[in-house]
This record gives sequence, structure tokens and C-alpha cells, in this order.
Amino acid sequence: HQVEWLRNEDVIDPTQDTNFLITIDHNLIIKQARLLDTANYTCMAKNIVAKRRSTTAAVIVYVNGGWSTWSEWSPCNNRCGRGWQKRTRTCTNPAPLNGGSFCDGQPFQKITCTTLCPVDGAWTEWSKWSACSTECTHWRSRECSAPTPRNGGKDCSGGLLDSKNCTDGLCLHNKRVLSEPKSHHNPQLLHPSMQPDLTANAGVYRGPMYALQDSSDKIPMTNSPLLDPLPNLKIKVYNSSTTSSSPGLHDGTDLLGGIPAVGTFPGDGSSQFVNMRSKAQQGSQHLLSLPREHGTSASGTFSYLGGRLTIPGTGVSLLVPHGAIPQGKFYEMYLVINKAESGLLPSEGTQTVLSPAVTCGPTGLLLCRPVVLTIPHCADVSSSDWIFQLKTQSHQGNWEEVVTLDEETLNTPCYCQLEAKSCHVLLDQLGTYVFEVLELERTLGGYLLEEPKPLPFKDSYHNLRLSIHDIPHSLWRSKLLAKYQEIPFYHIWSGSQRALHCTFTLERYSQASTELTCKICVRQVEGEGQIFQLHITLGEHANSFDTLHSHNSSAPTTQLGPYAFKIPLSIRQKICNSLDAPNSRGNDWRLLAQKLSMDRYLNYFATKASPTGVILDLWEAEHQDDGDLNTLASALEEMGKSEMLVVMATEGDC
Repeated sequence: HQVEWLRNEDVIDPTQDTNFLITIDHNLIIKQARLLDTANYTCMAKNIVAKRRSTTAAVIVYVNGGWSTWSEWSPCNNRCGRGWQKRTRTCTNPAPLNGGSFCDGQPFQKITCTTLCPVDGAWTEWSKWSACSTECTHWRSRECSAPTPRNGGKDCSGGLLDSKNCTDGLCLHNKRVLSEPKSHHNPQLLHPSMQPDLTANAGVYRGPMYALQDSSDKIPMTNSPLLDPLPNLKIKVYNSSTTSSSPGLHDGTDLLGGIPAVGTFPGDGSSQFVNMRSKAQQGSQHLLSLPREHGTSASGTFSYLGGRLTIPGTGVSLLVPHGAIPQGKFYEMYLVINKAESGLLPSEGTQTVLSPAVTCGPTGLLLCRPVVLTIPHCADVSSSDWIFQLKTQSHQGNWEEVVTLDEETLNTPCYCQLEAKSCHVLLDQLGTYVFEVLELERTLGGYLLEEPKPLPFKDSYHNLRLSIHDIPHSLWRSKLLAKYQEIPFYHIWSGSQRALHCTFTLERYSQASTELTCKICVRQVEGEGQIFQLHITLGEHANSFDTLHSHNSSAPTTQLGPYAFKIPLSIRQKICNSLDAPNSRGNDWRLLAQKLSMDRYLNYFATKASPTGVILDLWEAEHQDDGDLNTLASALEEMGKSEMLVVMATEGDC
């Protein structure tokens, strides 16, 4: 007989499906139960005569459920503040079948979440009005920091700055040059009812400037013949953006008591309202005596908006950044080139003075961010053989080292940016600094014959030799017995000799000789030199000694508020907001410092609340003459900050 197994009436052939095995005693073995093995199984025996079937056996293969992988966490269900988020899984890997058990566990998980709420920016209160500028305008500012926009919040709408005229119609923007006495036919004398010409009559005394906080601070004009028709006239003393340097008034000095009747006044005509504060509505005036001298000092009153002090023609300036002075405060600050013999830096071994000694003050002021002091120098910065130091003078008169370049530490109180002709120093404290070539020719009645030229002077102990050549001997005779003159090396190197000079005396044979041509050779013995070709016409002093000072020597010594800066405040704040936060790719203030060649000691900037702001302050000091924003724009473009370029293009004329 023959035995067969049927699965759902189909004959099972183990040779076709190896998962089945039929033993020699005709038992059916399913090697591994599969889902497809679920069926009705029947055993059938047959011979030639008949067939016989067993009872059908139902085989059911069940599948227990399995979890799928977790989904991603859902977004926080609350767009602002505390909420929750969840993730899910399904019992489909595999799904339970044929009575298999369901998955064990939860099909979802929930966790709490917190979404940072967007904070819209809001303005602070307006600052107090700044001092009156040269444009007869004063400014006030506010900041979008109450609160600062964050987490995608909206920026403040409106302007950062507000300005208005500050002279009530008495604008002194147009300067008058009062070089010749006016006629006695003064229209004010002929017509007493006319308002006095304050641009002329207020320029009598010059001195330090104070901010007048109280509108009741009015200084009455003293009676004088010129103003008798207006005995009750009062004039408010406004802040001036240009402060000239003159001896201060003493107690009891009348405001206009010294006006010459003919209308001519001392000074250069550029000084504006009298710079003083009255102690009371009626009474004497008192001025703070500042160490200043005409031509070598400048002063001005600064507020939160900042500004710039400049001593024209010297290369010395002080940049007071926006926000350096606490809001609501007004500081009178001054800048002085020291000439006192006691202020000279003593020679110490192989040291020599490379710059004038400059005092910026007053000392002890609370500064919220560093100011930038710019000092000219005569160092060869390309030389690697020298160590450059910045020194400051203590109250006892001693000179102390502040910083040695390239040896800065976290305790170094300042940062020096050394350029070819200037040193820009970021300072948190005002004082006297030196990194001295001062003129005496003016007092000796001399005038400039040739533009100055640089001469490398080395620490070789060799003297400076000067000689005159190619004199037309038929017309002129030199009274110099020797062929040359020398200035001792130590007189130059020590910096302690203030009146270094050399005189060549020439005598003409005839008064008819009005022209002189010759050469002056200046060189260090066994060193380098310069030759000056001179062509002099007597009586023509067009190139007076004043031309030794730069062409902008008539520029205002004080600039206040937005007028002092090349980068508009709104652009500056956007750049700071974009670059202050550290970036893992380094595309932040550190890269900006590198692009602007200010990365000699980055740790100094890292300690500041706004590293980008301090870098931009330094850029302002470096570019005070050219004011070219291209270098800054190029640096931002190389950094991939194209959005900043759009801002600069759209707001550059603000």
C-alpha cells in the first residue's frame, strides 16, 4: 500500500518543499512552522483496491506582535513656553496573527518641552541731549534693548538717533575770519534795536566746555556801551563742539566785559560761545583749569554718544566710542601733548622715545568701554630687532611699563595696534602715555623750506652729520669754518635734549642777490642719509613753518556724536549682533579681526562685552582720515556676511 499526506487536499512532496519530512513509519514532520504552513493536514493510505483517509488535523501557526522603531519626536505642541512632544510606534513588526499575543508596552512616549518665546524688541528711554555740534545740532539716542529682540522677535521700529537745532536760531556754523578791524560804522551802534551779532561778540574768551543740564543756567550779559539799549538781554551758553585752548577765566571775570568797541576780537574767529558754567544765575564764573596750550591741546564735553578729540596737524587724537561714557553722564575730556621738561622719559640703556608724551584726561573717569588714543611715532616697524613698549607716567612722575608688544597677557590693561606711522592704543584708563620731536622753529622766526623726509637712525653710537654743498660762491659766502656740523648720538637717542638744531649762516655779497640754491646733506655717520635740494627766493615765505602741520590744521578739534564716526550707529549695531556670538566655524569677530589685521592678541577682545564693537572702534581710529568703508565691506564680503553688505548699502547714507 502507499501512504500520502495532503495539505488542504494537495499532496505534499518533500522533494519540492524541504520544510516537510515524511518518516519511514509515515509520520509528517514540519521542520519549522511558518505562517504559510497554517492548513488542514490529512493522511491518506491507498492500494489497488481502496483509499482510506485519516481525520483531518488543523495546524494553525500564530505570530506574536513586534514593535516597529520609534518615530521622530513631534514638534512641541506649544509654540511658546512649556508644552509636550511625543513619539509613537506600532505593533506591526510583525503584526500579531492567528491569535498571537499583542506587543508588550506602550505605543507612544511623551516628554515635556520648552520653546523659547520670541521677544520683540523695545526702545529704552531717550538719552539726554548731547552737546551742541559744529552743525548747530544736538543729538540724543536710544537703544533697542528694553528688551533686546531675541528668539526671532521683531526689531524695534523707528530711529536710533534724534536730532534738532540747538541754538534757537543763533547758529554759528559759518566761521568768520576777523583779520582786520571793522569800521566804526557798526550797524549795531547805528540801530540799537538790532540783535547783536553773536558770532562776533561771543568769541572773546576761550576755555573748557561744560554741559549745562539745567535750563535755568543762563548767564546775563554785563552792561557795556554796546549793549546799553538791551539791559535785560540774557543769553544761554550752549555747548560747543569746538573748544579752543586758551587760559581760563578767573573768578569775577565779566562775560562780555572786554569787547573792543570797534568789533575786533582776539583769537582766530572760529571759537564759538563762551565755554563756562555759571555758579549761580547772578555772580562770578569759575572755570576748571586744565593743562593746555594753544596748538598742542584740545578738549570737549562728551556724552553717551561719544565723539573724537583731535590736535590738528600732530597726528594725536582720542576716539571716545558710542557707549564709552555712562548714559546720562557728561564728561569734559582733554588731550595734551606734554612739553614740560619734567615729563620727558629718561634714557634707560638702549631705550629711546619714539613718540610724543600725550596726556588724556581727566584720570579716574568711569569708562564703559575702551577709548582709542592715537599717537604718531618714528619707529621702523619692519625691524625685528626691537622691542616696542608703551609706558605711562604715574602720579609720582615715574614712567612705568604698561605693555610690551607681543608679550600681552590677560592682565594687560590695554591693546596696541602698531602701524607704519601711528600707534592706536585701546585704553580703559586715561593718563599720560608715550610710545619727542617738538618744534622750536616757530618761536625762532623760521619757516619751512622743504617737506620733511624720513631718515633711518640706528643705535650705532654714530653722530648725525649735517653739511651744506653747492653754494654759489660768487654770490654767497658761508660763515661756517668746518665742512660739516654734528649732533651727538646720545643727544638724539636719549630723547632728553629738547632744542636739537644746527645752524648754517650764509652771507650774500650784494643786496641784489635774492636767490639761493644749495644742497643740505643730512646723514648718520657710517649710516644712511638724505639730500635736500633747496631753491630759495628771499622775501617769499609762502611755505611758512605752519605748513609743517597737515593741511587740515584748521579742522575742528572736537567732533561730537554721529559726526565723529564713519560707521553709522545702526550699521554698527547690526554688525555687532551678527559677529559677537562665537561661531563653531570661526566666522565671527575673530575672523573679522584677522581680516582687518587686528588679530595680534585676540584674548584682549575676547574679554570685552562686545568684541566686535571694540574692533570697529579700532577701525574708526585707523581710518579717521580716509573714512573709506571699502576695507570693512571687503572684510565682511570675504567672511560671507553678504547681508551686512546689503545693510551698509541701504543705510550707508543715514
